[in-house]
Amino acid sequence: MASSARRGPYICGIDASMDVVSGKWKSLILWELANHGVRRFGELRRGLPGVSEKMLIQQLREMEQDGLIDRRVYAEVPPKVEYSLTDDGRSLNAALAPLGDWGTARVKRLESASTSAT
Repeated sequence: MASSARRGPYICGIDASMDVVSGKWKSLILWELANHGVRRFGELRRGLPGVSEKMLIQQLREMEQDGLIDRRVYAEVPPKVEYSLTDDGRSLNAALAPLGDWGTARVKRLESASTSAT
């Protein structure tokens, strides 16, 4: 399971976590799969506005190599591929939930400050 991500040594747990979830799209892919369940490539792409096909493919491959998602290929014509979270992916998504809560609170604070400044 070779990956482009580094494999330690790490300074701390945050360092090890960020190695696996670095970049804009991985956490959003985790969120999309956690909230909508099993998704096909096109569904993921539609659920993540702004991601290019190339970037989504790259991120999905890295996440599969890191054991965060499962890629299931069906022997059909045309080929059918589905992506889902593994146990590690679900636990990482749960660990990111407080960070999402913090971000939501930050957006509200920024909006409030912007409104009161005008």
